[in-house]
Amino acid sequence: MITREQIDTVLDHPVHDARGDKIGDARHVFFDDVTGEPEWVSVRTGLFGTSESFVPIHDAALVEDHLEVPYAKDQVKDAPNVDIDAGGHLSEQEEQRLYQYYGIDWDASWQDPHSGTGRATDTTGTTAAGDEAMTRSEEEMHVGVERREAGRARLRKYVVTEEQQYTVPVRHEEVRVEREPITDANRDRAMTGPDITEAEHDVTLYEEQPVVETRAVPKERVRLTTEEVTEEETVTGEVRKERIETEGTDEHGDQRRRH
Repeated sequence: MITREQIDTVLDHPVHDARGDKIGDARHVFFDDVTGEPEWVSVRTGLFGTSESFVPIHDAALVEDHLEVPYAKDQVKDAPNVDIDAGGHLSEQEEQRLYQYYGIDWDASWQDPHSGTGRATDTTGTTAAGDEAMTRSEEEMHVGVERREAGRARLRKYVVTEEQQYTVPVRHEEVRVEREPITDANRDRAMTGPDITEAEHDVTLYEEQPVVETRAVPKERVRLTTEEVTEEETVTGEVRKERIETEGTDEHGDQRRRH
């Protein structure tokens, strides 16, 4: 059970769940109007603390510099949103919704004088009964960046076939008939053999033909690399501020008199 004297230690400090995981930071503490005991704590959750969830503080414990509550982180973050009136009160209907969500017996709480049975009031910043000061708070917007996957790129190699033409010289042999007259120089060779007879003489002809041969030759190497590019983006958000008004006094704090 958290006492009123421990509220300063709770506010703006981390709140952990039953497993020790951080849920967020304590924002406000609500006290029961009947018993005056701390009953609820609101926890800033979500990205940059933009959401606020209510969690019972009755069974919470102060451990070193943080508050531990006997509820899971997801359960607290998914708690129903409740409305708080201008006086910083939780209505009985809103409290009943929270009791039902956390599985707390509403009827039993009404019968237990030490449990929250009336409206809960936000008295954050008031740790002593005699302290009549009011704390004014406002939200601050904190903008950061988160790294996420934006796409994927890959190298894929595939084969294409294209037709190429080359002109190469080729040679071939052709038959040419040469006639040589009989002279004293060749007469002896011409007169060898029979005088008149039939004969044949073959000549083998040769030609060149183009031959195509392909070989794989490395041409280049390709790889993927990444580089970071910095751009500027403008984000817009809403923050809430508390204002304090006085009733029955003028702007200097003096009591107004009727004439």
